[in-house]
Amino acid sequence: MAKDRFHQVVKTALAKDGWNITHDPLQIKVGSVEMEIDLGAERLLGAERGDEKIAVEVKSFLASASAISEFHTALGQFINYRAALRREQPDRILYLAVPDLIYNTFFQLDFPQSMLRENAFKLIVYNSDKEQIVLWKEYQSS
Repeated sequence: MAKDRFHQVVKTALAKDGWNITHDPLQIKVGSVEMEIDLGAERLLGAERGDEKIAVEVKSFLASASAISEFHTALGQFINYRAALRREQPDRILYLAVPDLIYNTFFQLDFPQSMLRENAFKLIVYNSDKEQIVLWKEYQSS
């Protein structure tokens, strides 16, 4: 599967934020269905709390398709990957990584906002120029 244009940017940003990349990609199998999530990472929280583990699906929203078309794809992947992780690696939390430009524009519109809340999305917003995470955002379903 082709890596997203900003795959390495997000990988670098996670490392800068204290995450250890453990999988690139994170392969997961549910029954006979195989999937690849872009990145798996973890960091030590402390002896008492153990490790925090995440999976990250990277999206750039820069393809020639419309933002809503890419959003449909990202939404479907997120829901499927989250369900697979709940079954196979329940200690790993899934995040969708999106560039700050798309987060500050398209993702602020009413429909994307309602879908992010309805589906309890977890986002990592990154700045591609600085290779830096600018926001960790969790939506609660209403």
